[in-house]
Amino acid sequence: MATNLQTSSEPSLTSLVSGIVTDFQELIKQQLALFKAEVSSDLRKTREASVTLVAGVIALLFGAGLLCLMLVHLLEFAFAPHLPLWACYLIVGGVVFAFGAGLTAVGWKQFHSFNPLHSESVDAMKENLEWKTKPT
Repeated sequence: MATNLQTSSEPSLTSLVSGIVTDFQELIKQQLALFKAEVSSDLRKTREASVTLVAGVIALLFGAGLLCLMLVHLLEFAFAPHLPLWACYLIVGGVVFAFGAGLTAVGWKQFHSFNPLHSESVDAMKENLEWKTKPT
């Protein structure tokens, strides 16, 4: 009489499925950790760009308020018979405005150098969750 004995060393279906589930859970944990690291990096970049942008605005305001008055009267004193007071205001205001606009443009460019809302880890997470809910 022959008896059908299975003595193979292959894992059972239950252990394969539990291994897949465990691997999937580990993948999700790793992707969440990656997402957290990316969000942290984006927040740091946002903070750095904000500091530059605020510094530009503050420089624009203080420059327009304090230096303009001093420089306008200095120009008027130096070129009194040839340059009217309004032209001195125009010259100094234009220079200070250009400086503040330059700092503001640098801060704005820093903001646009990265995208805080779209990341590769979010896309990978979505793909894995779609695979989990629709395995076909």
